[in-house]
Amino acid sequence: MASHRRPKQPSRTRVTVLTATAAAAVALTSQAAQAAPKQDKKDVKEQVDKLYEEAEQATEKYNGAKEKQEKLEKQVGDLQDKVARGQEDLNKLRDGLGAMATAQYRSGGIDPSVQLLLSSDPDTYLEKASTLSQLSGKQAESLRKIADKQRTLKQQREEASTKLQDLADTRKALGKKKDEIQGKLSKARNLLNTLTAKERAKLAAQDAERANRSNQRVDLGNEVPESGRAAAALAAAKTKIGLPYVWGATGPSSFDCSGLTGWAYQQAGVQLPRISQDQANAGSRIGRGELKPGDLVLFYGDLHHIGLYAGNGQVLHAPKPGAGVRYESMDNMPFQFGVRV
Repeated sequence: MASHRRPKQPSRTRVTVLTATAAAAVALTSQAAQAAPKQDKKDVKEQVDKLYEEAEQATEKYNGAKEKQEKLEKQVGDLQDKVARGQEDLNKLRDGLGAMATAQYRSGGIDPSVQLLLSSDPDTYLEKASTLSQLSGKQAESLRKIADKQRTLKQQREEASTKLQDLADTRKALGKKKDEIQGKLSKARNLLNTLTAKERAKLAAQDAERANRSNQRVDLGNEVPESGRAAAALAAAKTKIGLPYVWGATGPSSFDCSGLTGWAYQQAGVQLPRISQDQANAGSRIGRGELKPGDLVLFYGDLHHIGLYAGNGQVLHAPKPGAGVRYESMDNMPFQFGVRV
């Protein structure tokens, strides 16, 4: 049977402790809220821009590793084809040697001097003996060819094994760079999410307005390209204004920085290397005062960003994640040098 006794009332001491605990909890919550103030919009934008720059640095390293991977895959494939063909040749040489050895064994069952005495036709025997002598010479040549082929195959297999290990290491590095890029972009998104929807929309609108104003009202002056290919590359890049920056992309519907310059010059019949640091060596280096429209322009000390000089101090480039291909003042980035392809 259930008890109908009144529940025991908490003692004065217990009530006092509970009240003090609750008050402390409220105080700690208030302190925590004060210790973690809302992110300032300007600070968030600066941090996000920094993360985008770091992501672009990692992107160029990713592009380099990807290019290396593609070259290694081709080299490994070619070596494996050579090894397969070489093994076929070796098998044929061994088969031929076996056939010659069998013929020699059969003809060598009787001592040659006895065969000559017993032969009813000495002239015919002498012809056969001459053939046997030639067969022995062919056998020696085949043995030499087999030894050479075995050495070549061994070298090719060792080279293929080394390339395969290099390929495995490159793929591993590629995966790490991919994770690094995605991690930085994810961190940037998380930072943006600390802002209100209204603040995010305002930042996006401001960035879009700057891009539109730059693209529509940009003054490129009257400078003339140094060559027809530079003019053609710049003209091609202009057709991609507004298309998005996507890391690792080489067009035609999205680009990273070196993907845009490489695609543009490809339209002019020039094949540039994949990454910005290699494109920096694709022609003659020039100073800012020597730049002509269509020249490549490199930024930052490690040369991780590249664009096309458009004239009047403007660069046409794929700037960063979240932005489209656009014109921008070269003063917005640390210029290093130009390259005339």
